[in-house]
Amino acid sequence: MFSNLPNALTWLRILLIPLFVAVFYLPDGWLPAHLVNVVATGIFALASVTDWLDGWLARRLDQTSAFGAFLDPVADKLMVAAALIVLVDLERAGVAASLIIIGREIAISALREWMAKEGKSASVAVSYIGKLKTAAQMAAILLLLYHDPLLGLGSQWLGRWLLDLAAFLTLWSMLHYLFMAWRAMKDQPAT
Repeated sequence: MFSNLPNALTWLRILLIPLFVAVFYLPDGWLPAHLVNVVATGIFALASVTDWLDGWLARRLDQTSAFGAFLDPVADKLMVAAALIVLVDLERAGVAASLIIIGREIAISALREWMAKEGKSASVAVSYIGKLKTAAQMAAILLLLYHDPLLGLGSQWLGRWLLDLAAFLTLWSMLHYLFMAWRAMKDQPAT
């Protein structure tokens, strides 16, 4: 489980989730509102960095594993889902965009698992549109968590706009992955 540094970083990301959520639900007065936003944003940013770092280290140190390949996307999806649920609860994120993003993550995870069982996982490998979606989504979440104006810009306005863009890219990438899976499976006999 913790057999190598990349997997340990992935576990750290999972362990940061309850801490991240708890920051927003501390009793009133424990932390000033602005500090709550800063701390939660910092925790989410740290988790985002560990997401990049664990993959980089796994490749660099040649410590890739089937368990790590399974756990890493699970950790990502749990962190994003937790953040979006908190943001919806705080009325900082739209319900529709959040449901689109969370629903797509579940659907594409199931699709990837099915395609892997069929020996066709390469057909639903991460695409450029998926990477754009992730970048917009992470920037949106960070801005919405921070909540206060940033460099004279309204972080809430920009965060909501980026979240809507991420939801659009989410639908587009989902259609892309479904098409790629259909194309890979269309000539295969039904079982």
